[in-house]
Amino acid sequence: MFSTIGYAICIPFAALLRLFYNLTGSYGVSLILFTLVIKLILLPFQMKSKKSMVRMSRMSGKMQEIQKKYANNQLKMQEEMQKFYQEEGFNPMSGCLWSFLPLPILMALYYIIREPIVYFMNFGGKDAGLAVVNAARSLIEGAGIEIVASPGYEQIAISNIINSQFPDFIAEHPGWVNIDYHFLGIDLIQTPWSAVSSLSTGITLAAVGLILIPIISGVFSFLLSKVSMSQSAQTAAANGSTKMMMWMMPLMSIYIAFIVPAALGVYWAAQSAFSIIQEMVLGKFYTKKLQEEEDARQEMIQADRQKRMEEAKLLQEQQRQHAAQKKSLKEKRQAAQEAKALKAKKAATSTTEAGRVGDRPYARGRSYKEDRYDDQ
Repeated sequence: MFSTIGYAICIPFAALLRLFYNLTGSYGVSLILFTLVIKLILLPFQMKSKKSMVRMSRMSGKMQEIQKKYANNQLKMQEEMQKFYQEEGFNPMSGCLWSFLPLPILMALYYIIREPIVYFMNFGGKDAGLAVVNAARSLIEGAGIEIVASPGYEQIAISNIINSQFPDFIAEHPGWVNIDYHFLGIDLIQTPWSAVSSLSTGITLAAVGLILIPIISGVFSFLLSKVSMSQSAQTAAANGSTKMMMWMMPLMSIYIAFIVPAALGVYWAAQSAFSIIQEMVLGKFYTKKLQEEEDARQEMIQADRQKRMEEAKLLQEQQRQHAAQKKSLKEKRQAAQEAKALKAKKAATSTTEAGRVGDRPYARGRSYKEDRYDDQ
């Protein structure tokens, strides 16, 4: 099952590489064009990953504050970090998965290079390809020719022998491709380590070229790590681990490129070179874009804050006017009550004409005067 799935994964990439080989006739140029097209296909995913990395870099200041504040309480730190991510609408894992996409492609290319008859030539299925391999092996062994190849690289040796000595076999198999693995005078099917071993017998340009491929791959890998690191702010601990990775990845790429066919080293070097350009362009683009988005967000926050302040001010003014009206109404009611009470008091103490009962000289009433009749 896994063999069938692996074959299905490899075939589209093999078809793309074969297309470029048919167009250019150069295996090295085909690998470079193959790398470029794969980078373009993966560009949307890489853009998502880069945006996530740049955004995390911009958030690193706040993240460091949270880590420092809750250094002694890991649970609280995780809660605050999660809360911070939710406020920012950020998923720290959103860009991680896309970073691993080139690895399956690298593995697929490795199988395409070391098993060209089954994958690169594609005779209509893995079983059909293996049948062609067995037929070619039987023909070569029947002719008394020894197949000398490292474990796992037998198909390369078989295809080279068939190409050089058995044209009739090629004519009988229309899907057969006479692959020329040479690029700039270098046999890309050889491992650079074999060139190191051959230096004892003499130095040749081909051997030097083979040895330079892993070194160039390592240099580009180092520059890629350098560019990526320069575009991201890290904590002290993370910075230390990043610096270690900056050296580990190039050294690992050099080691691997020395022990696999040089064609894979060419792909790795081209992939790193294109990635450097991609990192620089996307880093600049997203730094500017995220800054514009942050400025727009801050403007919205400021506008919302200003709106809420104006609404609060208007509400306060309405409440003040309402209180003033209420106070004025209360004062008017109180004044009316006081006026009414005063009027009632005056009415109770004053004498009116209606209260008089005629002129009664001898009556002592409200109109009584003690000296009224003194002159009479």
